[in-house]
Amino acid sequence: MMKNDREKEFPLLIGQTGPLNGQRWVVDRTLTIGRDARCEVVIPDRQVSRYHARLTLVEDNVILEDLASKNGTFCNGRRVEGQVRLEDGDLIQIALVQHFVYLASDATLPLIEPVPVQKEAEPARRRLYLDKQSHRVWVAGREVLPPLSVPQFRLLEILYDHQGEAVSRQEIIRAVWGEEQSLGVSDQALDALVRRLRDRLAASDPEYPYLVTIRGYGFRLDNPVYL
Repeated sequence: MMKNDREKEFPLLIGQTGPLNGQRWVVDRTLTIGRDARCEVVIPDRQVSRYHARLTLVEDNVILEDLASKNGTFCNGRRVEGQVRLEDGDLIQIALVQHFVYLASDATLPLIEPVPVQKEAEPARRRLYLDKQSHRVWVAGREVLPPLSVPQFRLLEILYDHQGEAVSRQEIIRAVWGEEQSLGVSDQALDALVRRLRDRLAASDPEYPYLVTIRGYGFRLDNPVYL
């Protein structure tokens, strides 16, 4: 589907788990998130404050701030204090109710509506299916919820892009942490991340081990055909 001009120029906020799952908003102005009907993003739940959080477009950046909400706003699992400049792929959580993913405009492919799991997973015909645009993952026909953290998703993404192939530790570290920070990342940090991702996948599908360790080299994603 072709992107319209408005969606090419601005980032997107896409609802994930929660009452707004699959909905999207173009961040071309200030967006207030809350329970009040006057908010641009309305979450109809009592755990959400009337005016809970705000996204502000400042030049080429989008700033997230909590509006003194009772139950908090979180970015990548950390409670927002003051202002946070969003990065592509950041996960935003409003109280315990609603998750969003923030996508920068150069990484955006619009989603019109939530797609049933069967339709998402069926074309790949694989036991594990990863959708890069919405940052969602399915295993054995079930979505992994809550969503993976950003490092977990990046780890799975590079293995998914090379599924069936061994990917070196250094290649994985560069993909997850970036070139500038990769030199300071230890093997122990990578092993801990792999362990957490294995635990998340096993919680959704305990019957199959997806991440295979290649001793002395790295890891491989084993992703068989799903019948």
